[in-house]
Amino acid sequence: MTKTFTPARPIWCAGCGDFGVQQALESAMKNLNIKPHNSVVIAGIGCSGSLQNNVRCYGYHALHGRVLPTATGAKLANSSLTVIGVGGDGDGYAIGGGHLVHTLKRNPSVTYIVMNNGTYGLTKGQASPTSPNGYGENNEEDLDPILLGMSIPGSSFLARGYTGQPAQLLDLTTSALEHAESGRGFAFLEVLSPCVTYNDTYREWRTDVYDVEQDADYNSSDKTAAFSRLMELREEGRLPIGLLYRGERVALEQTALNHDFPPLALQDIQPSKLMDKYQEAMKSFMR
Repeated sequence: MTKTFTPARPIWCAGCGDFGVQQALESAMKNLNIKPHNSVVIAGIGCSGSLQNNVRCYGYHALHGRVLPTATGAKLANSSLTVIGVGGDGDGYAIGGGHLVHTLKRNPSVTYIVMNNGTYGLTKGQASPTSPNGYGENNEEDLDPILLGMSIPGSSFLARGYTGQPAQLLDLTTSALEHAESGRGFAFLEVLSPCVTYNDTYREWRTDVYDVEQDADYNSSDKTAAFSRLMELREEGRLPIGLLYRGERVALEQTALNHDFPPLALQDIQPSKLMDKYQEAMKSFMR
């Protein structure tokens, strides 16, 4: 088993918010003593998809939009593995949007970090699902994935950070990893990560963000009240950041795995030891 890794050098533009996401992830993994050989980062397409090359652990570049089914499969195959999915708003909310809905519903113990810059930065700045009405030629309302997550009964951890507030982003990343590592289910962390080349939102987001952790009346464990407050903030044009919701749900791997057998990655698959099972399976098709 490989236990040493040589990360690649990031290829992002100077000032890209994704640098802050990588720094928070690396620091959180170090603080939680997550071993490189016991963890994997599964990435999507776009600028954010290169993050898996830069972190000192196993990395896998998934198909366009398929980060979450890949990450779920990895967790079910080896439940002791720390599985982290990363991607952008295009990869995660457009072609991957259906997978996000069902992963929130299924609640596997996987951490998913989405770098939201409100544009397709790698392909020259087209509108993404989170681009506001009026961005370029976009005449649609922007998708709010946190509100989407709040509407799904199975969701258990919803948070949003901002790369312009690195200390809080580190805390949120750590909390997300702890949630998944403790077997409590799916930890969804969206990070506002400006694209300085095609959608430089540092100035707007600096004033638009609203830290719910500074609001004494906000209760992240009361889903109904939190949902209502988040809707109010959206109507006011604010972007809520912080731990937005955390609840207790049964994790997917606790119910989906057959506990009479170890996970696939931990099974002894030497053919000589499985011959009887192979023959039994063949006979079942010949009856």
